[in-house]
Amino acid sequence: MFVQVALGVGLVAGQHIKAPQFHMLYGFSAFIAIGIIYSYRQQLRHRVYLLYGLGGLFIMGTGIRAMLVGKT
Repeated sequence: MFVQVALGVGLVAGQHIKAPQFHMLYGFSAFIAIGIIYSYRQQLRHRVYLLYGLGGLFIMGTGIRAMLVGKT
């Protein structure tokens, strides 16, 4: 995910490619979600698999939504 965000920022900033606003919103939402999930891992030690499972589903959902929005 970090590589995808870095490549996307590089393309928008360096190559001046215009990306849809919602595509960037969903991409950065998934990027921020990784940090939030990582920060809660110690507090939810007894339910770490639930945290990673639901977090993974959220990240997957934002990724799919970003791809669908980015095609239009």
